[in-house]
Amino acid sequence: MPIPAQVSSFRRALTRPLTERVRKVALQFAMRGKESPIPDITTLRKIPEHLTFPLRRDGLDPVPLLAESRAQAPVTTLGSVLGLDIVLITGHAESKQVLADKETYSNDMRHLLGTRKRSDAEGIGGLGMTDPPDHTKLRGLLTPEFTMRRLGRLNEMIDRIVADALDDMEANGPEVDLVQRFGFEIPFRVICELLGMPEDVRDEFHELGMARFDLSEGGAGSFGAATETRTFLIEQVRQQRADPGDGMIGEIIRNKGSEYDDVELGGLADGVFLGGYETSASMLSMGAYVLMQNPEAYEILRSGDKAGVDKVVEELLRYLCPVQLAFPRFAREDHDLFGTPVKKGAVVLVSLTGANRDPAVVPRPEQFDLRNADTMHFAFGHGMHRCVGAELARMELRAALTGLARRFPDLAMTTDDPGDLGWRDLSVVYSLDRLPVRLSKDPVPA
Repeated sequence: MPIPAQVSSFRRALTRPLTERVRKVALQFAMRGKESPIPDITTLRKIPEHLTFPLRRDGLDPVPLLAESRAQAPVTTLGSVLGLDIVLITGHAESKQVLADKETYSNDMRHLLGTRKRSDAEGIGGLGMTDPPDHTKLRGLLTPEFTMRRLGRLNEMIDRIVADALDDMEANGPEVDLVQRFGFEIPFRVICELLGMPEDVRDEFHELGMARFDLSEGGAGSFGAATETRTFLIEQVRQQRADPGDGMIGEIIRNKGSEYDDVELGGLADGVFLGGYETSASMLSMGAYVLMQNPEAYEILRSGDKAGVDKVVEELLRYLCPVQLAFPRFAREDHDLFGTPVKKGAVVLVSLTGANRDPAVVPRPEQFDLRNADTMHFAFGHGMHRCVGAELARMELRAALTGLARRFPDLAMTTDDPGDLGWRDLSVVYSLDRLPVRLSKDPVPA
């Protein structure tokens, strides 16, 4: 199939090799005033425009350039940042292979932090940005906390939190913002209770959570928000050393606290907190938006048929996929990746949204369609770094969305303009900022 001239010329511009002199000048400019020429991603103030299209959407849908890129080649060298080649994966099969390959790629990005001395909270850690044996050690701590047996004990707590949120919506109706009172409220309270954290920091953490994934200011804003979040969580661990709470942090401290320092446990809690509330909040908010436009799926949730509910949840995960890019991988060596040469040190980015909408494996990739639900999706990643809390997220989605459908079967938006919803441009975790809804049908005039 011929490639449109505009896309073809755009791709030539993206893949045109930079001379070493240009690379050196660009690196020196980006790092001016720093102690070392070693790349420091936390100083990057802006992502080059031609690299941003994997993070852009038009409403719920990735911009057309992502599909056009995949149609031409599922593996593409986009250009470079701070002297590092950027390789984008958009195909389903190709993404699956890269995400599962722990030999060719590393997730450790500490080499991109320059040489400036950093505080404990400024470091890189957690499950997503570490390799074995550190990753194995940390995941071994969390895995027992997320077995189906352990998670089964959370059902009552999740149901209570969902009921509280629905009661609050009804009390503040008939019109409410579903993002604040439903999408954010439920996963935030669940993760706070799971970790054993106080809820009096909710507003601050809501803002920090969004900032963590917002790349409109490059790496600087994201890493700054991450530092503030980790500072709080490291302090929480320190406090619970003396008086362990009832949640996961206290449980780990009681059982294995002597084996891990405060920074390690704070980083672990950071990963659980961040992965457990901002992504689930996005799914609940955007999921409700989709369901209001698909009454048949909403009715399936109201009826509560387990097989049907599971199908709706899985298709929402595939279609919406709020986490747009997987944690970056770094090539350990020069290699060929499906016909594209990849140099040692290159940054390999997997577009989860691109893979989830690959027509090679998804029957109706650009539609929310329950006939797609049997297709393997990457909303939780894949391989060694697959989200450890995937089953907890599914539990929340099932409980919250079925509760919403049963309590408010006539739920409807109060605006006809999707542009009013505040879609988050250039955010790794995509979502909307507001969703004004009416909880029931308008009363019949007297």
